[in-house]
Amino acid sequence: MPEKPVSVNRRTFLKASAHLSGGGVVLGALAIRSTFPAPAVLGAEKVKRYRTALIGCGWWGMNILNEAMAAGRSEVVGLCDVDGRHLKAALNTVEQKIGQTPKLYKDYRELLDKEKPEIVIIATPDHWHPLMTIDACRAGAHVYVEKPISHTIREGRAMVKAAREANRVVQVGTHRRISPHNISGMEFLRSGKAGKIGMIRAFVLYGGSGPEQPQPNEEPPPELDWELWCGPAPKRPFNRKIHPRGFRNFLDYANGTLGDWGIHWMDQILWWSEEQWPKQVASVGGRPILGPPVNDGKQQTTDAPDHQIAIYQFDNFSVTWEHRRFGGNNAEKTRPDQPVGVYFYGTEGTFHMGWLDGWTFYPADPKKPVLHQDAQLHLPDHQNIREHWADFLQAIETGRRPVSDIEVSHRSTTLSLLGMLAWRLGRSIRWDGEKEICIGDEEANRLLERPYRAPWQYPKA
Repeated sequence: MPEKPVSVNRRTFLKASAHLSGGGVVLGALAIRSTFPAPAVLGAEKVKRYRTALIGCGWWGMNILNEAMAAGRSEVVGLCDVDGRHLKAALNTVEQKIGQTPKLYKDYRELLDKEKPEIVIIATPDHWHPLMTIDACRAGAHVYVEKPISHTIREGRAMVKAAREANRVVQVGTHRRISPHNISGMEFLRSGKAGKIGMIRAFVLYGGSGPEQPQPNEEPPPELDWELWCGPAPKRPFNRKIHPRGFRNFLDYANGTLGDWGIHWMDQILWWSEEQWPKQVASVGGRPILGPPVNDGKQQTTDAPDHQIAIYQFDNFSVTWEHRRFGGNNAEKTRPDQPVGVYFYGTEGTFHMGWLDGWTFYPADPKKPVLHQDAQLHLPDHQNIREHWADFLQAIETGRRPVSDIEVSHRSTTLSLLGMLAWRLGRSIRWDGEKEICIGDEEANRLLERPYRAPWQYPKA
C-alpha cells in the first residue's frame, strides 16, 4: 500500500510562500491576505478609489468585478456588453453590493470616451481582447484583461507595445501566478528537490461523448447585438452553441482547449523555466469522436479539435501538451473532479502542479515520503482573483510590473498559439522567439495574424 502523502507544515510553507519575483503579495499558510488592507482598517487615511469599468459582463467578468468591489478601491463608473441581459444582471449586482449605479454601454469605445475610466477590466471573448486592451491603454486606463491575451500572435505583440508606450499597467488573468500552492510549488522546483527536470507534461483530460449534434442557426435574441459581438472576427450566423459561453471551441473566436486551458499550464512552465520560448513545435489531433465540423448556413457544430497533442522542444527540456474531450476516466484524474495540471519529471522524482488538488511530489526513492501542499482557493469557481487584483493595484501605485504582466502573458499565450499553428499546418515549425517569426516558413508566418473584418483594423506592433 502506498504511503499517505505528507503535508508540508506551516513553517515550511511560510518560507516557500515568499514571493519569488518581487511581486509584492504576501501569502500566509492558513489564510490568504493581500498587501491591501480593507478600507475599514485604514483609519482616517483617505484611500484612492479608481474609476473602474467592466467590458464583458458575463460569468467570469463578474467574478473579477466582484473581487474589485470587495477590495473597496473601485468606483464602478461603467458597464459594457453587447448582450443587454448581461448588462441588466451586472447592474443589479453592482447596485446591490456597493450602491453605485454605473452607466451602461453597448460599444466599449463610447464607454472609454465618456467615462474616462482609470481601470478597465476586459472579460470578453478572446477575439476582442487586443483592440479593447490597446484602446483602453491609449485612453489612459490601466487594464486587467483575461487570458489568453490574443487570438493571433502578432496581436499580442501589439498589445505589449501599446501598454509600454502608454506606460500603463496591464495585468492578465493568469491568477495561478499568485495562488499560494503554485508559489510554494515553484519554490520547491527551483530548490532542486525534484532534481534536474528533463521533461514536462501538461494536460487537460475531460470526458464527453460524440458525435456532436449540430444546432440550428436562429435569429439573435433582441437584447444581443450580434454584429458587434463578432466585431473584427468573421461573422457566423448566430447559434446558441457560440453564445453564451460556447465560443471557446469555435476557431473564429478562440483557439480551443489549448488556447483556453493551455495558457494556464504553459504559463506555469515558463514561470518555472528561465527559457522564454521553444525552438521547435509540432502538433497532431482532430475530431474523430465529435465528427467533422458543420457550418452549412442552417446549422453549426464546434470546429476545434476534440483531442490534441503538442510537442515543444526547448534548449534544456521537452514539453508535451495533451487534451481530450472524450473518454474521461478515474484512472487519469488527479482527483475525482479534475484531470488537469502539469507533471515535471526530474531526476529525484515527479512533481505534479495541480489546481483543486494543490501540488504533490512523488520521490523516486520509495523510502522517502510523498509530499503534498493543499490548494487555497476562493469561491465561486475556485480562483485567486482577490490576490491577483491586489497585486494589480499595488503595481499601479508603485509603478512596477504586475506578476502577470502583458509581456509575460504574451509569451505564455504565444506558446499555446504556436501549438495551434502547428496543428493547422499539419507539420512542425521552428520558432525564432527574438524576432517572433517562424524560421524559413512564409506560410506559417502568414498565419501569425489574420485579416480583420471591415471596418476594424488589425493592430500593428
